[in-house]
Amino acid sequence: MLLAHGSGAESVWAFQAHPDVWLLVGGLGFAYWWAVRRGEGASRPQLLLFGLGLLALWVHSDWPIHDIAEERLLSVHMIQHTGFQLIAAPLLLVGTPAWLLRRLVAPVLGVLRVLTRPLVAALLFNALVVVTHWPVMVNASLESEPLHFAVHTLLFGSALVMWFPVLNLGRVPDLPQLSEAGRMLYLFLQSVLPTVPASFFTFAEKAIFRFYAEAPRAFGMSAVEDQQLAGGLMKVYAGSILWGVIVVMFFRWYARDRREADVLRWEDVQHELDRNPAPTP
Repeated sequence: MLLAHGSGAESVWAFQAHPDVWLLVGGLGFAYWWAVRRGEGASRPQLLLFGLGLLALWVHSDWPIHDIAEERLLSVHMIQHTGFQLIAAPLLLVGTPAWLLRRLVAPVLGVLRVLTRPLVAALLFNALVVVTHWPVMVNASLESEPLHFAVHTLLFGSALVMWFPVLNLGRVPDLPQLSEAGRMLYLFLQSVLPTVPASFFTFAEKAIFRFYAEAPRAFGMSAVEDQQLAGGLMKVYAGSILWGVIVVMFFRWYARDRREADVLRWEDVQHELDRNPAPTP
């Protein structure tokens, strides 16, 4: 429930229950458990990653992040969106077994063939980030629960599409997947593109979001300071997550290449020994 402007006397930490969030997250968890039990199962890492994805989705959707984000601070709203798009979405995707993922995408396979092309996915994801952070859209969505839910659904859905070329890894052969180098370059571009809207927030000299300008203040921050912090988080916090993934990918790629090179060298040595066996004393 959105907090009416002027109720600043209410504590920023005042608890608000969100049974709709509990029902959504619990429903997703139950559906996953039921599908895995009745289907081909899931590995322990997949169960763990999906569980962490549900946890990330719950934490960023429930009190206190939900309430501070939607009632007081744009910066916390930015943390919420980043949690949905760059933490929950990839964890849920990579935690879904290949057989289940193929069944889930089968009804919309034709559409996903287009949407998950790397260029299309990147443009769609970043276009929605820009549109949903446009002042008119932000103000309207914060004053309408159905619109706000629709915006969050679009952002989460576009995040799944954006991550798919990186995390498909051959699990759905009919859909695009990038090479190791391509995945790192793709994520690097995702960390660069938000610079434009982030700069818009950071360098604006006045509050550009009417809702947050009129909202009760929290933690001693003015609306402009909150807005500047939101821009910094959009660039630094989100970028750090993407760069962390890139670093992990790079070292895994490097380690695998080293192992393959060692195997090839050992095979060359064995081949040379077979061709030139040591003389028998």
